[in-house]
Amino acid sequence: MTELHHILTRPLAIFDIESTGLNKKVDRIIDLAIVRVHPDGSQDEQTYRVNPEQPIPPDSTAVHGIRDEDVADAPTFRQVAPDVVALLEGCDLSGFNVLRYDIPLLLEEFNRVGVPFSMEGRRILDAQRIFHRKEPRDLTAALRYYCGKDHPDAHGAMADVVATVDVLRAQLARYEDLPQEMDELDAYCNPKDPTWVDESGKFKWQADEVVVNFGQKQGLKLRQLVLNEPGYLEWILKKDFPDDVKDIVRNAMNNRYPDPPPPAQPDE
Repeated sequence: MTELHHILTRPLAIFDIESTGLNKKVDRIIDLAIVRVHPDGSQDEQTYRVNPEQPIPPDSTAVHGIRDEDVADAPTFRQVAPDVVALLEGCDLSGFNVLRYDIPLLLEEFNRVGVPFSMEGRRILDAQRIFHRKEPRDLTAALRYYCGKDHPDAHGAMADVVATVDVLRAQLARYEDLPQEMDELDAYCNPKDPTWVDESGKFKWQADEVVVNFGQKQGLKLRQLVLNEPGYLEWILKKDFPDDVKDIVRNAMNNRYPDPPPPAQPDE
């Protein structure tokens, strides 16, 4: 049986966020729980209660039970951000649905307060991706299915993290065909299209040229747009596109383009 810590080459930070809502651009973190599992099997945990500096909608309170008065005296994210960065230093990241929700929301918060946090080199282990590919249900059902436990404290940040730790351990024990190394598990949970230039696929490689991969300009070369339609690129910079997309556009407008990927090696 493979234990979670046996696959680790560095700490794995498993985390969960409760927030004011589901819009990653405008909503704010109000509860952040982190469990770090270390390669030697030890683990430590930390919870941050955060004042979101905006009202918590009743619909959100109905989910996680956190009210405005519960966070009135809590620090802001700007105040706790340096501690969170330090806690995540050198860690791979994990959680339940972190790829679609928790990581993007966390990155937005760091960007909003101007605290640098890099995803470069971090591998991601998303228990939901494994679960949905094996047994399509939610975290409560996953805990019941894999661990034979109920989850009465669902949507409490630390309770969800602890449940995710249990589910990950049970998944590794149950599925012998799962990859046993973090690089391979990262690829399993977070497959990337090799033609994409950015993480969301707004630009892609066509031969050795970067081309637009969305909207009315789809298929046009980025170099052509720089020369003939710079206004379209300015529009991208003003709109709600991911930071890596905007970086590609800014660099191109300064005549700096990404290096094309190496050619695929033929199978031996």
